[in-house]
Amino acid sequence: MEIFETPGLTIVELIQFMLAPAVMISACGLLLLGINNKYSIVVNRIRLLNEERRRTTKKIGGENYEIEDNVRLESIIKQLGLLLYRVKLVRNAVLSYTIAVALFVLSSLLIGLAFFTKNVDFDFIILTSFLLGMIAVFAGICFTMWETARGYQIVKYEVEVDE
Repeated sequence: MEIFETPGLTIVELIQFMLAPAVMISACGLLLLGINNKYSIVVNRIRLLNEERRRTTKKIGGENYEIEDNVRLESIIKQLGLLLYRVKLVRNAVLSYTIAVALFVLSSLLIGLAFFTKNVDFDFIILTSFLLGMIAVFAGICFTMWETARGYQIVKYEVEVDE
């Protein structure tokens, strides 16, 4: 049964149908806000470690070179590799949430379009775009969980090296 064949569907009811995807757009906006903050922090950490790597590399050939500098350089290189993997996971989460927002906007637009073009059946496309948006949100959450677990591994590694 098509939702827009319901007799007496009012504009208010149409707006209510269109708001379900809008709630998900809002939820994705909050998720994007949080993950973008994490992205900034990881990128900043990469830049700081990369700068420390440059300074340590210059110091290794000089007079003030100590064995600890070599250990620190190895630690920095290992952490940079792990952080690059983390930033890739954060990027994937951001892309997933952004794709979800696009699919929810598409769902909302199709609901409005279906109301005005009663001769065309948009129900399957509307449901598909909404469900694909939910799958994209789930993928983003999975990437975020994976990134969080990797973040713990990096901190654990750094603490173990410094002991």
